Amino acid sequence: MTERKDDSARHKTKMAHRKAVQDAEVASKTIEKGLLMVHTGTGKGKSTAAFGLALRMIGRGRKVGVVQFIKGAWSTGEKIALESMAPDMVEWHALGEGFTWETQDKERDIAVCGRAWETAVAMMANPEFGLVVLDELNIALRYDYLSLDEVLAGLDARPKDLHVVVTGRNAKAPLLEAADLVTEMTLVKHHFKAGVKTQEGIEY
Repeated sequence: MTERKDDSARHKTKMAHRKAVQDAEVASKTIEKGLLMVHTGTGKGKSTAAFGLALRMIGRGRKVGVVQFIKGAWSTGEKIALESMAPDMVEWHALGEGFTWETQDKERDIAVCGRAWETAVAMMANPEFGLVVLDELNIALRYDYLSLDEVLAGLDARPKDLHVVVTGRNAKAPLLEAADLVTEMTLVKHHFKAGVKTQEGIEY
């Protein structure tokens, strides 16, 4: 019994010290700003995480904008759900035409991505939005369908309190450098490799 009490006391002391350190760390953070977030990597979940942020922002009463650069041909569960739950709180532009191997037309892809970027720039300039999701923008940049310098300049010119999240594999180094938060989804195991097809409610 005495040993158990001693263990409990040590734990309490340890957690009290940890709380004091954590509280001091939190108190030292005083900057408030719009974040540029990048979700990249080979693993599944980049867009899914971005739409989780969209749901959180809507829950806080802030409007969300979405521009999809590649996956425009898909009818996604996220779009259906967000627009049905909060139609006045989300503006969704699915402006892609499918993955690059679907169109097989580079000039067409460049033109489509250019229009999507123009939409994104207009959306980022609108003070109504708290968060803008630029879904698969990294893919458009990877294939040089958009100018990286132009995109970086546009992101930098956004209102200082606007949060932006960029998704897609192979994020370019200058974008990672400009970002405030970078998350890399790491592929450990994927059911697709075992012959499981894309499924409603999981992939879209």
